[in-house]
Amino acid sequence: MTIIPLPAFRDNYIWLLRAGTCAVVVDPGEAAPVLRYLADEGLTLAAILITHHHPDHVGGVAELLAQAPVPVHGPALEAIAGIDHPVGEGDVVCLPGLGVELRVFDIPGHTAGHVGYYGDSALFCGDTLFAAGCGRLFEGTPAQMFDSLQKLAALPGDTRVYCTHEYTLSNLAFAAAVEPANGAISERIAASEAMRAANQPTVPFPLSGEMLTNPFLRVHEPAVIYQAETQAGRGLASPVEVFAALREWKNRF
Repeated sequence: MTIIPLPAFRDNYIWLLRAGTCAVVVDPGEAAPVLRYLADEGLTLAAILITHHHPDHVGGVAELLAQAPVPVHGPALEAIAGIDHPVGEGDVVCLPGLGVELRVFDIPGHTAGHVGYYGDSALFCGDTLFAAGCGRLFEGTPAQMFDSLQKLAALPGDTRVYCTHEYTLSNLAFAAAVEPANGAISERIAASEAMRAANQPTVPFPLSGEMLTNPFLRVHEPAVIYQAETQAGRGLASPVEVFAALREWKNRF
């Protein structure tokens, strides 16, 4: 299986998984990039995976189904037109033609019913975990998002994370403000800047690197706690409170 990034809108990625002549797409916010790639490569769409209901993740589903009536897997707890295979925690999705099984995680926080898909050392996590960041809390609580991120952080370190936005440099700027003495963040900024200068995506990325550079996964670190408490103007009694203070700071950063 090969995984291809299809740029969409200003900073989205639609992920296309291919093997042989079959293809599966994840979060097709628009149909045109998918249809163009399928035609250029002589591929047949076999399934669609959805992580959550936001328009930039589902906007192309109807047009794709009009071209090919394929199975659409998506969160059982969200009302999304076109889903005929609702999924939730513990379900397994078999990708037709690709020979891959993906395990489903419930990872609410960004939205109430957000799901992720994991298999073959790849994680498709929508807008829950970003490179050096996490999604905004539009519908969920800090505790929900914290738990979702902890669930993803428990996956093997060699997991490749396929999030759906090119937010890496802006997230790393925030991470550097949280931990200005963290050399791993400085190194990642330099590497990411070089990739973007060469017009290369900074996604996917290894999960192991997030444990060194993502402030939202480093809420137990004394330096992170200190900065969160400084921003909050008070002591913070738990990792969830540290996370909530960081997320609020990032909202206005």
